Amino acid sequence: MRWVVRAGDGNTVREMLVLAGADADALGEGRVFLGRRRLKEGSEPVVPGDEVHVVSRPQTDGLWAPILVRTVDLVAVDKPAGIPTIADHGGSSHALTALVARAIGVESDLVHPTSRLDRDVSGVVIFALTKDAAQRLAVARARRTYERRYVAIASHAPASVGTGTWNAPIGRTRNPRLRAINGRDPVPATTHFALCARAPTGSALFAFAPVTGRTHQIRVHSAHAGAALIGDRSYGGVVRLTLPSGRVIEPGRIALHAARVVVPDEENRPVAVTSVVPLALRELWATLGGDGSAWELATSCRLD
Repeated sequence: MRWVVRAGDGNTVREMLVLAGADADALGEGRVFLGRRRLKEGSEPVVPGDEVHVVSRPQTDGLWAPILVRTVDLVAVDKPAGIPTIADHGGSSHALTALVARAIGVESDLVHPTSRLDRDVSGVVIFALTKDAAQRLAVARARRTYERRYVAIASHAPASVGTGTWNAPIGRTRNPRLRAINGRDPVPATTHFALCARAPTGSALFAFAPVTGRTHQIRVHSAHAGAALIGDRSYGGVVRLTLPSGRVIEPGRIALHAARVVVPDEENRPVAVTSVVPLALRELWATLGGDGSAWELATSCRLD
């Protein structure tokens, strides 16, 4: 629902929402926007010409993220593709944070994701349940003891790409949601990588171990190297493949999965959490002609 404020419509967001007949929970769930800015208070002023956007509440029935590990102050879940980690334009009720909070019976503001997977990416996400846990994992990231292993499929990889490290800095673009190599205000970014197998169609199976945690880091680095991930429309990845047989494949997600995360528990003992590669990605690789045994190499090979 979009509503352009006219003279006499009211002076506050709350008055506009009543006039527009928006559902009462829209503001509290973060589904009300003025331009690109998310509104949080009904008392915020509006003037004629402002456009207020109210996003419909997403369907949450059937959404589920299995809990993989629970410790004293951490919980690890297996995020499916298609669910945002935190609130997005559709609000917070369908986000992974809310699903986890409901699953363990606590308020959402007590559940803190220590890393974020993009909506169309799957795999392990670790949540801190206390401030001490969040701080401990922040220190682990700084000391590089917060380990992550991703696996991914690219529709193509140059012959020169094998095993190594990408160090190109990543910065912002004109689109606030995207990033670019040497973009505005670039920051250091390091990703270890290995090309684990090639399929007869030219597609490539990768393993990634990001050292830093920049927004979209793996997606940006791999695209810059000429190996954009399948399904990654934002960074040049193909979203539709036509096989030699004429069969058309449309994955409907980014072919990137967080397969393993290792973090310290409350006694600084390493806790390793693994997520099985989703059937959709294994079937995609098989359809492209890839050898299924390559997944074991991708999830276990040494990267440093």
